[in-house]
Amino acid sequence: MSDENAGVKVLQPTERRHPVTIYDIAREAGVSASTVSRAFSKPERVSVATVKRVQDAATALGYRINPLASALPTGRTNTLGLLLSDITNPVYFELVRGAGRVAAEEGYTLVLAESQAELGLESQATERLLSLVDGLVLVETRMDDDEILAVAQRKPLLLVNRTVPSLPHVIPDIEPGIKAAIAHLAQYGHHSVAFLSGPSNSWLSAQRWETILTEALETGMNVVEIGPTNPTFEGGAESLRRVRASGASAVLTFNDVMAIGLLTACEEAGMSIPDDLSIIGFDNIFATEFTSPSLTTIQPRLGEAGEQAFRQLVRSLKGTRDETSSSNLATDLVIRKSTGRPHGK
Repeated sequence: MSDENAGVKVLQPTERRHPVTIYDIAREAGVSASTVSRAFSKPERVSVATVKRVQDAATALGYRINPLASALPTGRTNTLGLLLSDITNPVYFELVRGAGRVAAEEGYTLVLAESQAELGLESQATERLLSLVDGLVLVETRMDDDEILAVAQRKPLLLVNRTVPSLPHVIPDIEPGIKAAIAHLAQYGHHSVAFLSGPSNSWLSAQRWETILTEALETGMNVVEIGPTNPTFEGGAESLRRVRASGASAVLTFNDVMAIGLLTACEEAGMSIPDDLSIIGFDNIFATEFTSPSLTTIQPRLGEAGEQAFRQLVRSLKGTRDETSSSNLATDLVIRKSTGRPHGK
């Protein structure tokens, strides 16, 4: 054996250590197993010196507390849940990142789940999360008000992109972004606009349509809703025939993914964007800068929404927030190349 290996024991697979238990920590710290348990679950009932000795022993042995096991005596897991409708949708990237930052800062583990935009799966995923987490954030939930209120009776709950009376929420203030979009189209000489709506049970889609309808009529612009539509690339692409049949010279879509699908279908049909059709998306996902032409879109600041939602949820768990508090985040119009004057204007 070389000098550099002297005194070093290499563990063989059969010699590897078993998971560290509170009994190992008790032997290392020179205390009873029940004292170790109290030091973790109810440190106020153990002397400061003993708690320190137990923590030092746990660190030396590489012990990690199982949050689900520690929840048995305390009822708390130090875990927060985030339920999304579609985990593959790029619009949620910044929201998840914002939520993760707050969870880490506050000492919580973030658990992520998705419903695949199906109501039945959403209810099942919610039920599973409720048994694991201290609090839950639902993003763009499709559940009805009564079902959401029932969830809120069991665990602290916060909504993003949805409102239910008496429950805290974080939603984008869509009026500034949509008002700017309609004014932008009017300046280019558009007299008719279509809204390519999302799913029929989407609260957010209904809110966007009502705001577009109001703003378009106040501007003197003809407006029509096309939908409901699957909020995917394929849904946007398949809508081209209905968009052209509407006679609108501009279209706002429920999200950017649909807008990109519509943009691609227009290109394949030999249409020129924005000469033949101006397109405005919603969300400002990272891909919108790289489409051809680049996509004009409304930005809802979902990174801030994720941060605010989880800060409110943590304050609720600490008992320092009004349960009915809410936040609205302004939206902005991001102008790129997919909008312009209609052909012949």
